Amino acid sequence: MTDLPPAQRARLVEIVFAVEAALREIFKPDKINLASLGNKTPHVHWHVIPRFEKDKHFPNSHWEGVMRDGTASLLDDSSKKMLAAMLVYILTAN
Repeated sequence: MTDLPPAQRARLVEIVFAVEAALREIFKPDKINLASLGNKTPHVHWHVIPRFEKDKHFPNSHWEGVMRDGTASLLDDSSKKMLAAMLVYILTAN
């Protein structure tokens, strides 16, 4: 993140927060996990993951072990398409 010029860094954080706010409004999750990674190739990307008490890994991250039986996916196909369209809109809006 600190390799980005300040204006790009600020814009990226604005986008991450906009995605988080949209996910909170639409899905009403119990919490949201935010993670920034870029391990092997110089890049940065963010995970903005809505979390629900009924998911298999809650309250741990999705890459940790399963805690219980739970819902694998809380979204049907039409919801996934709507979410994808919403995120494209957020990311391309000025």
